[in-house]
Amino acid sequence: MRKTTLLAAALLGSPGLTLAQNTPTDNNPNADAPFVRYIRADRPGLTITAQVLQAGQFQLETGFQRQTGGPSVALSRSAATLRIGFLNSMELRVSQPYFHNGPVIASETGTVVASGWAPATVGAKLMLSPNFDTRTQVAILAESAVPTTGSASLRQTGWAPAARLLISEQLGERFGLEGNFGFSQPSMKMEDLERGQFLGTLALNGPISAKTGFFVEGYGYGRGTLNTGTTAGLYYRPVAGVRVDVTAGKVLGGVAAGTATVGGGLTFKVGR
Repeated sequence: MRKTTLLAAALLGSPGLTLAQNTPTDNNPNADAPFVRYIRADRPGLTITAQVLQAGQFQLETGFQRQTGGPSVALSRSAATLRIGFLNSMELRVSQPYFHNGPVIASETGTVVASGWAPATVGAKLMLSPNFDTRTQVAILAESAVPTTGSASLRQTGWAPAARLLISEQLGERFGLEGNFGFSQPSMKMEDLERGQFLGTLALNGPISAKTGFFVEGYGYGRGTLNTGTTAGLYYRPVAGVRVDVTAGKVLGGVAAGTATVGGGLTFKVGR
């Protein structure tokens, strides 16, 4: 009887059986890699990370950008995105830019320089990866501008849908590669499919030290003739749930060639 008791205790205490009772996330040896553990933001640049916030997590991303050169007038805008972890594999999000001096738009009385709040954009990011800490992360983002939101000179009357496939790949223990492939159109009408735009981006990011890091991005967007360009920047994490970034970029080809951007941002994260 004593031998039977000792054998049962040994089996129950063996590492193999103990691990079998844990979740896939608990067993993932990649959980402490910088690519997983450090705060990741959907800003700056055009690339959005495939990371989905876990249920109960909140992340606020704010930024300012100045655009000069190219065929358009100089523009300044601020933007904020609130990301909310929902359920086990979905993230809800809402964002809204503010144009300080506004774009030039057509109106019934001619062209005007619009300023103020752009339409709010709501969306959801759905995780397709098996768990949150995997080296390859895949997600789908679906979002749309909300009709009749924003300032009178900038608001629109219909929904403007957009969708992206998001892919992140961890390189080694420190670096990450992010890719986006998507399409957007100005309304739900079938005739506006021809006015829709394609988007493709690829970004490399990684740490420089325990609290600093970099990213560099190449992108193309448009239809027929693509606008192509690059964005690069540095980020700093003073504490685990805060990230500051500075960026610069330039459109190199297409109708917007010569347009340059500079900006900065601040990201806060609440929850593990």
